[in-house]
Amino acid sequence: MAHIVILPGDGIGPEIMAQAVAVLDEVNTRFALGITHEQHVLGGAAIDAYGLPYPEPTQKAVRTADAVLLGAVGGPRWDHIERSIRPERGLLAIRADLGLFANLRPAILYPQLAGASTLKPEVVSGLDILIVRELTGGIYFGQPRGVRTLENGERQGYNTDVYSESEIRRIARVAFEMARLRQGRLLSVDKANVLEVTELWKEVVSEVGRDYPEVSLTHMYVDNAAMQLVRAPRQFDVIVTGNLFGDILSDEAAMLTGSIGMLPSASLDERGKGLYEPCHGSAPDIAGKDVANPLATILSVAMMLRYTLRQEQAARAIEQAVGQVLDRGLRTADIAEAGQATVGTRAMGQAVVAALREQAAAL
Repeated sequence: MAHIVILPGDGIGPEIMAQAVAVLDEVNTRFALGITHEQHVLGGAAIDAYGLPYPEPTQKAVRTADAVLLGAVGGPRWDHIERSIRPERGLLAIRADLGLFANLRPAILYPQLAGASTLKPEVVSGLDILIVRELTGGIYFGQPRGVRTLENGERQGYNTDVYSESEIRRIARVAFEMARLRQGRLLSVDKANVLEVTELWKEVVSEVGRDYPEVSLTHMYVDNAAMQLVRAPRQFDVIVTGNLFGDILSDEAAMLTGSIGMLPSASLDERGKGLYEPCHGSAPDIAGKDVANPLATILSVAMMLRYTLRQEQAARAIEQAVGQVLDRGLRTADIAEAGQATVGTRAMGQAVVAALREQAAAL
């Protein structure tokens, strides 16, 4: 038995979440998983309902849940309110509250979508990268921060990039463990030639690496890593880095796969409890138009089943169903090539559910 909290969020969040929940319900029935779920609000939807992006009812629910499935948060309609209570603050708050320090972002190119990538197929075919991003430290959480007025009347913005040795050590261990299960290669990304905080990062990751002699560890400055991701992305297996660099590099890697709408993510605590969400944002410009790609959220369900609920068979069934749908040529607008017909959010979700039912019928 497991209990899941569903947070549809804002923008396209409710649309894509509806399809993800349909897929979850399908595998829940097929594999007799005994999963229950309930919905709460986060981000802009929570501001509208409670005046805060991470209200108390949501806090209570997620703290006792086995896992959390999130759509997306934010949008321009809340840009006018005080920064400290904007929708994105709800996302930062839930990560900190649940201790979700390890963000796993796979960048996998489905062979059916090689032509949708902005890079040449021969450069990206076979791409399979896992980015491990530290999620609760660094410049996004460091203090002091703010905007102040100097003596000359000029305003100055400032943030603090801080990492303790223990924070670096625990994310490094997650990355080494992931690399052990894959190709045994780990790249640590830093800017140690300029930033003292990442000089410590490099030292500590190297120290942890002594406990993993079977994993090949290399280091790279973040600017070079960004370049190498578009020059020769298949050279990478697992990449570990801090909060800011991980945010940027994971979005860059996402576009190698054809669309950020294909990429799920997991944010885990030290016990494996996780928050699962697509890598993309709330896309308010297309909200309610039935054009958003639900596959990243559906694949986030597969990650939830694998990493937190330990239901590998169900996770693989979802991933296989997504592959079947792509094999049949179904494409939402973001992954369609020129002249290719497209389907909407609901049709894509329903096609994945249908593929799952076909799998069951074939057994």
